[in-house]
Parts: sequence; structure tokens; C-alpha cells
Amino acid sequence: MSHDTTPLTVVAEFLAAPGQEGRLRTALEGMIEPSLEEPGCLAYRPYTDPNNPARMAIVEEWTGPQALDAHFATAHFHHVRQVLDLVLDEPMTIRKLVAAAPAS
Repeated sequence: MSHDTTPLTVVAEFLAAPGQEGRLRTALEGMIEPSLEEPGCLAYRPYTDPNNPARMAIVEEWTGPQALDAHFATAHFHHVRQVLDLVLDEPMTIRKLVAAAPAS
């Protein structure tokens, strides 16, 4: 199996600037529907840290790196990037993960 057909899990983490939690949540929730409509998107779900409402994450699953690259080129992603530039306290972090191979 090539890496282009291996599902890719993405964890994007965000820290809202003080007072910007609601704007961050709204921006992330606004990404759910258009992202799920993309051909390579298998899952897209935002989460909030119960101990720190300013800290949020999105867990995404894509059919592979090409689908994720296509996501980064969409109009809705470019729009949310502009909003994030205004509401984040620190740059977002993006981790790309693949399922670990079973131990032999």
C-alpha cells in the first residue's frame, strides 16, 4: 500500500487569544460542513479542552496526503486562516499521523 492511499489523521491545535474563544469556536465549527463535503474527508470534528476553553483542537481524517493538500487549497480553508490570524494567541500546530503498524 502506497502512502497516498493510507488514511491520514490530522490533529490541529489552537489557543484563542483572551476573549476570542467564541470567535475561534464559531470559525472551527464553520469548517465542519464544507470540509466533510470534500471528496477525501472521512471525519472532521472540533474539540474543546474542558479545563481551558481557550484551547481547542480539530481531529480530521483524510484518505491520504493528496486529499489534505486539496483541503489546504480550498476557499473555506483560506478564509478560516484569515480568521485564525485574528483570534489566536499563538500559531496553530498541525500533527499528521498514520496508524501504527501492528507489532510482529
